[in-house]
Amino acid sequence: MPSRPHGSSSSSRTGPGPGRGSGPGSGEVRGDDVRHPVFARCYARLGVAAETCAGLAGVRDRLLAGLSGRVVEIGAGSGLNFAHYPAAVAEVVAIEPERRLRQWALEAALRAEVPVDVVPGAAEALPVESEAFDAAVLSLVLCSVRDVERALAELRRVLRPGGEVRFFEHGPGGGPAMLLTQRVLDRTVWPRLAGGCRLTRDTVGALREAGFELGPYRRTTLPEHGPRWPFSYCVTGAAWRPPEPG
Repeated sequence: MPSRPHGSSSSSRTGPGPGRGSGPGSGEVRGDDVRHPVFARCYARLGVAAETCAGLAGVRDRLLAGLSGRVVEIGAGSGLNFAHYPAAVAEVVAIEPERRLRQWALEAALRAEVPVDVVPGAAEALPVESEAFDAAVLSLVLCSVRDVERALAELRRVLRPGGEVRFFEHGPGGGPAMLLTQRVLDRTVWPRLAGGCRLTRDTVGALREAGFELGPYRRTTLPEHGPRWPFSYCVTGAAWRPPEPG
């Protein structure tokens, strides 16, 4: 399915959570700049349906399994990941720039079994302190950020050395005809229809270029059985911020 758009609201908990604050980039990109009200409604409805029809609930379980400590989720959307975090997670700080999606995420946070703090912010200027998190989650969001290089630099900043990134993203795939279709859509109507989404962004390559150490990853199609859409080609895996030398 298309990814959500990645642009203040009150958090799901009282007061600022530990590790919140003004990181180096927090004044550079406003966290409330993103407005995609029609797409936000469509995304929220499609997301709920895809949990069962496309098997996304199982993908989320596998994506988040084994996480612990403090986690930052970039582009939390309507909060569909929240119900899948394992009990060993001490806190999730969920960044979401789109106002309507953030409101739904706040409601999902109240139902979550782990503490979730939903805050406004852009991936390119995360409103959290440096080296404050044990892990980060990227789930159907990198395709729609305005500046992937800058967003991943911010991700490295907020992770502790050795911190883990879990990612589930869609991207290019499907052979020459589908790749051509994806490129044409990217240059024409797709970003306008899908909240800034780009179908041909290469998550694995971007993480590698940003200096992350790639772990195992798996390419899949969603739905696993059924028609193939331009957004059906997905990759799920893990990466790490390299430890400090010495």
